[in-house]
Amino acid sequence: MLPKRVIGILTWRQGQRFGEPDYLRKLVLAGQKLGAEIYLFSHQDVHGKEKKIRGFVPKAGGGWTSRWFPWPEVVIDRYRRRVPEYIRMRNSDLFFFANSPFSKKWRVTQLLAKDERVKRWIPETHLYEKKKMTSMLARYPLVYVKPGNGSGGKSILRVAAVGKEYALSGRDKQYQVHTARLDSKAAVENWVGRWVAEQRIADGNFLVQQGLDLGLIPNHVVDVRVLIQKDAEGEWSVTGSGVRIGEPGSSTSNLHGGGRAVPFVPLIESCFGRRQAPHTIRECHLLAHEVASTLEDYFGRMMEFGLDIGVDVNGQVWLIEVNPKPGREVFRQIGELDTYATAIERPVQFALYLARSRQNRMAPEKVRRAGV
Repeated sequence: MLPKRVIGILTWRQGQRFGEPDYLRKLVLAGQKLGAEIYLFSHQDVHGKEKKIRGFVPKAGGGWTSRWFPWPEVVIDRYRRRVPEYIRMRNSDLFFFANSPFSKKWRVTQLLAKDERVKRWIPETHLYEKKKMTSMLARYPLVYVKPGNGSGGKSILRVAAVGKEYALSGRDKQYQVHTARLDSKAAVENWVGRWVAEQRIADGNFLVQQGLDLGLIPNHVVDVRVLIQKDAEGEWSVTGSGVRIGEPGSSTSNLHGGGRAVPFVPLIESCFGRRQAPHTIRECHLLAHEVASTLEDYFGRMMEFGLDIGVDVNGQVWLIEVNPKPGREVFRQIGELDTYATAIERPVQFALYLARSRQNRMAPEKVRRAGV
């Protein structure tokens, strides 16, 4: 009987409290069904000299149990906090990772905006600085201000020109709604300056981005979440797509902020008709493939991306944001449970593919060393 492949999942842990515990539980269980020896661990669980790890696996009735595990052949990185211990581990050569370290949103946006393969899909974006709001509002009736290292729709501010006034709306770090109605660009500059100072995350920056008319449904922000992942053969494949619809009047569509999810194809068909919809769907998938391969060229081997894609009222497709450690709850919410299961399995399938590939590459080297 062949030994099981050993896969580790690096994540944040405090006691037996984990980041995103529901997803990680499902990920470990999916890996076990695929025949892997798979476990969670954090930076404090690694004993490098002894080449062993204190790992965690789900208990049948809930909670977690820990024991010593063998060294992983491949590690899936789901760590979401940039603490020094994590950064040191990522910069070391302790592990073979399935996914490379990624960069902040601003650098990613800069790279994509300059790359010939993808720049046509990138809205105009700048690093926030004083007076930048004024110049952007002079060109666009709608502008977004968002943190360069945020997630989940927190701290994103929407600034829209309404007649001779400006309507501001956003959710703070605690998802509390803030609104304002101002009568001049100078007043907007001051209000946004205070927002950025209050909402800044650690040493993070803020971005100012061209707003898009994503009101496919009146008074709602609508965007498309496309999940593209490496499959069991190591190839990029679009796992699925879903549409997120924000609450009435909300500045974002995020599910954390009260948004809801609906299936992708029916909504696009209802907005653009059955003749136009296939073109829009194909372009969203093309965008996902081009962005994934482009970012892999810049950052090294990657495993999956969640792309937030805007389809404006004219059917133009835009890339809003890229997440290298995406969620997949949108598929559960729209009832696509087979897609949801595939989205959970694919990271382990890719890790198993990498483990097999590494062994096959190393086998000839072992034969040479043996003098055969």
